[in-house]
Amino acid sequence: MSLLETLLINQFATFTLVLARVGALVMSAPLFGASVIPLHGRAFLVVAISLLVSPLVAISPPADMTNILICGKYLASEALVGLLLGFGITLFLTGVQVTGQIISQLGGSAVAEIFDPTVDSNVSIYSQLFYFLALAMFVLLDGHRLVMDALLDTYHSIPPGRASLGDTYVEALTTLLSQSFLLGIRAAAPTMTALLLATLVLGLIGRTMPQINILAVGFGINSLLTMGCLFVSLGTVAWAFPQQMTAAIELLRGTLRNSLE
Repeated sequence: MSLLETLLINQFATFTLVLARVGALVMSAPLFGASVIPLHGRAFLVVAISLLVSPLVAISPPADMTNILICGKYLASEALVGLLLGFGITLFLTGVQVTGQIISQLGGSAVAEIFDPTVDSNVSIYSQLFYFLALAMFVLLDGHRLVMDALLDTYHSIPPGRASLGDTYVEALTTLLSQSFLLGIRAAAPTMTALLLATLVLGLIGRTMPQINILAVGFGINSLLTMGCLFVSLGTVAWAFPQQMTAAIELLRGTLRNSLE
């Protein structure tokens, strides 16, 4: 095999490995992997980013990439790195939907659901409101640039073909899941407290004045109270998740750095 052929094979192998990592990230990360974006558009974005990154990380493959089994192993490892980074961020952002679901259940508006194409199922209105609000703040705070910066940083700690299944991957995802759920509960806490107090007061009124239809009155009061609490705490919810996103990305970057140690 001539030197030129060897060079071309090495370059193509590097591009393929980069394509696997970038593709897994783009397809699983928020905003980039949204199902509302045409598949051709996402594929074009993956190829464009891979073409830009490949010359920067061009190295000799760690093994003979003409072997299908070895090539498949390395491609799966690269895809796992991108999937951990993209899915971890998505997992953290979905915690804001927990806030909307709790508020919808307590406020009596859980039946007012709309179809969400990103998860291919029906979700509550408040879940959609909080999610798109957090996603908008994520973009305004340059979260998409932080994701791309984290992707480029992975190539310094894990060059193409050096990725492997780290023991801390599952631990990192579990940590992000618990933090996301806790943050979602904390964001819904003011509305939960107000609705709980309203329920207690309505129950007391119903016991002292049975002639009042508590079900009819309570639904309107809960709806107005929910809207009032959202009006007061919406800004806090909008800032809470994007501000914690930097810590979540740093956790994922640290996990990937330590995966080879």
